[in-house]
Amino acid sequence: MDVKTLVLARKQEILDNLTTLVSFPSVLNKDEAPFPFGKDNADCLNAALRICNDYGFKTVNLDNYCGYAEIGSGEKLIGVIGHLDVVPVADGWNTPPFTATIVNDRIYGRGTSDDKGPVACSMAALKIVQDLRPNLTKRIRLVMGSNEETGSACLAYYVKKEGHIDMGFTPDGAFPCIHGEKGMLKADFECASEHIHNAMAGIAANVVPNKVTMDIDKDTFDPNKLNDYFETVNINYNLTDAGSHWHLEVMGISAHASTPDAGKNAISYAIMGLHEAGLVDTFIDFYASKIGIDTNGKGFGVDFKDDYGDLTLSIGVLSQDNSTITGTIDIRFPVTENSTHVSETMTASMEKEKARLIIKGASEPLYYPIDSPLISLLTEAYVEVTNDMVNKPETMGGGTYARGINNCVAFGGVFPDSEDCHMHDSNEFAVIDDLLKQTEIYVLALLKLIDA
Repeated sequence: MDVKTLVLARKQEILDNLTTLVSFPSVLNKDEAPFPFGKDNADCLNAALRICNDYGFKTVNLDNYCGYAEIGSGEKLIGVIGHLDVVPVADGWNTPPFTATIVNDRIYGRGTSDDKGPVACSMAALKIVQDLRPNLTKRIRLVMGSNEETGSACLAYYVKKEGHIDMGFTPDGAFPCIHGEKGMLKADFECASEHIHNAMAGIAANVVPNKVTMDIDKDTFDPNKLNDYFETVNINYNLTDAGSHWHLEVMGISAHASTPDAGKNAISYAIMGLHEAGLVDTFIDFYASKIGIDTNGKGFGVDFKDDYGDLTLSIGVLSQDNSTITGTIDIRFPVTENSTHVSETMTASMEKEKARLIIKGASEPLYYPIDSPLISLLTEAYVEVTNDMVNKPETMGGGTYARGINNCVAFGGVFPDSEDCHMHDSNEFAVIDDLLKQTEIYVLALLKLIDA
């Protein structure tokens, strides 16, 4: 029986397991001791371990930071490193975000594409490999973390307790394979505003916000010009007369911060609309000159690019305390750059600004040569299933577990030229046939890594 047939036989099982995982609202909550990332995250992890235990895998829970399921024996360890936590949900869902809902050929729910769907595929892949190779002389370990979206302390805890892997992948990127990940830099800005109050937007720093609200003093801008701007850029908004001030609500389109051009940042369009409408304000002036609606960092002088990709910049969360507005900055910089150059260039660009830039942290790029053994083996598995000889391994802006554990790269589950699955957005989904194809690829990939 070929691998595709074995996968098809487990179709309902994969969907059932994914439905179970999606049912847990596993969003970070640090206020639920003794659970490091919240009880929902721990419950989701334990549910995943129960599924793996029912498969006959060895299972271990590492203090609710993460857990793993293992098959085989021997000194060499092959790793599949996935995560069960998800980003928060915002408005705009057509189905309950924590109830997996099948509509036609899709399964909707938070985590279906990032990363609970790929984890469910990986579980099935391990079971099929175990059935095909009952006497494995290498171990395969599915590691499942609980805070990849909010810092990956779970993986750091795993490495501290268990060490690194000899070879493996995280099913949290794209096919054919990811041979490089851009560097990441996190920062905040602070700037006073004379005429804006109660500014609020965003659910997470790594999500392009789809809504912003704020109050603006009366007689400080031209509402007609504001309307003209939003009509020109095709942005929905509501402007309400609240007596002493205007209440503005602007709607954009969410996206992952690593691909900000895939969305429309509600914050940026709101600020640029007010700027075009004539609002004279320190914060408006700062934002318009340094950020605007660009996503390349040009205003900060960091519009860097190389052969593998361009720098991207996204503003994710906006808040206000008295007159001070604070915003988060998420930057993904090219694999040939370094965080020191990026941060120093940004800091230098702020010398004449009436605003403050606070660098919060950074991680350097990850890079494997495209012809390295790991990339080659994984790509071979992808090609054998898809017959795709056109698309090649690529780099990406998203940061994955591959940064935190040796000998690991991102591999799937987004396919080339596939439709936007609304990862980190409302109405996230996975195409069911793609989940099955992904599982088949992972089975072949694991067999290749076993034989390497």
